[in-house]
Amino acid sequence: MLSSGLDYGVTSVLFVVILLTLGTVAIVATQLAPRMAVGRIIYGLEPDRPVGFGYRMTWLAIRTRDTAAVVEALQLAAPQTANWSTGLGSVYDRELGEAHVFVSPPVNGWTFVAGLPLPAPVSRRFLDKCTPLLLELGQTFVEAQYFSSMPALDYFAWARMIDGRVVRAFAIGDEGVIWNKGRPTKEEKAMGLKLFEFRGLRGRRGDAGGEMVLYPTEDHLMELAAKWSIDPTALGEVKLPDGLGIVARAPLEWRPERIRRAA
Repeated sequence: MLSSGLDYGVTSVLFVVILLTLGTVAIVATQLAPRMAVGRIIYGLEPDRPVGFGYRMTWLAIRTRDTAAVVEALQLAAPQTANWSTGLGSVYDRELGEAHVFVSPPVNGWTFVAGLPLPAPVSRRFLDKCTPLLLELGQTFVEAQYFSSMPALDYFAWARMIDGRVVRAFAIGDEGVIWNKGRPTKEEKAMGLKLFEFRGLRGRRGDAGGEMVLYPTEDHLMELAAKWSIDPTALGEVKLPDGLGIVARAPLEWRPERIRRAA
């Protein structure tokens, strides 16, 4: 039991460290990170305009203007008010980003939740914690969308929940297709993505061998986000009112967990 616990702990830490190391954008973190004073974090409380994000990041887009309801539905801990710049700075920060997410002010009827601690279907060897999260959100909100972009790991994911049902969920990494629920949407098809694999031919070579998948790119992900809701990378280019969001600690239950094999 001790060995299993250590394996889980080490795996979780390594996973988070890898994502943070590869996902941190140093320039953004330096410019936007909250100030530190006498051992405590000071977030900006002056409302500011939306700041673009999305590259090397995981986020939710939830159809609601009720930020407090999002914090409650996700069971986030220790919420603190923060403006866009310091809120997003915290989730891109090497240390703060390990455990925090930023819940944005509403943008045209949508509320974003950005942060690397959000569950990610990174491998078939790990439990799928994204689907239960979307289903839980479906008990409170009409629609919720999930996106994750980690190009350094060749990893991309997206999902859409409408009226309490996950209508589409897809994730792909260096091991191939990881998560595939529902049929490709018309928006995916319009981008020309051919998301398929030849099962049972993994060890062979040539046109008929191996896993044949057309990998998406960050541009595909942002285009899909724009079609489904809002492209978060373009937020800084749109005239929107100043606002304040919330930075909070992510639940421990979101941490990656290996599937336990029966003895």
